[in-house]
Amino acid sequence: MKRGYVLHHRPFKESSVIVNLLIDGVGRVDAIARTGSGKRSIKSILQPFQPLLLQFSAQSESKNLALKTVTHIEAASPAIPLSSNSLYSGFYLNEILVRLLTIEHQAESLFVAYHQALIALAQSFCSSHLRYFEKALLLELGALPSLDYDVDGNNINSDGFYRLEADCGFIPVLQQSVGVYTHSRSVVPGAMLVALQKESLAVEHLNSAKGLMRFLLSPLLGNKPLLSRQLFVK
Repeated sequence: MKRGYVLHHRPFKESSVIVNLLIDGVGRVDAIARTGSGKRSIKSILQPFQPLLLQFSAQSESKNLALKTVTHIEAASPAIPLSSNSLYSGFYLNEILVRLLTIEHQAESLFVAYHQALIALAQSFCSSHLRYFEKALLLELGALPSLDYDVDGNNINSDGFYRLEADCGFIPVLQQSVGVYTHSRSVVPGAMLVALQKESLAVEHLNSAKGLMRFLLSPLLGNKPLLSRQLFVK
């Protein structure tokens, strides 16, 4: 039995759905699950943020060999209670996982980071929980610049300021800049980089950390807008 979460599901055939799963020790798995009917229906647990125990086979009833078949599924514990901004944040995490994590990429370590993010969001909303998961995802995808050393191999200085050079790393600069990381204003405080690496972001770090993560994720996500971001706007 494997631990997992449903990231997204969509109808497939009568009494069946295709589910995008995040599985502990495996990574992204797409599978067909029979929902059943009446008292035997599993629709109530095939929902986001519901910890699951499941088994799946390599053979699929469809012609798509990338799809597995869920052979057993049950709730591992009550669903993680998310509401308001924490709920929207959970949808955001699910959306970027489905968009960026392919079934060819195993990403065994992301399950723990995802589970920890949901637990933290259930306790209280703070955007820092999103930044820590984004950091784990970027690291898994090989798209995270070093948060320990600058381009010269020196330790990131919490008293300094840095500019990110694409495909290179952080370059120390003399210019001080306060605010959100953007293409035109790309200087971030070293204190934020150190705090992000240690997962101890303070309130004053949140805007620059959000801008930096959005900048790093943007080329991976492409031009298609994220639906979950619209929930925060509303």
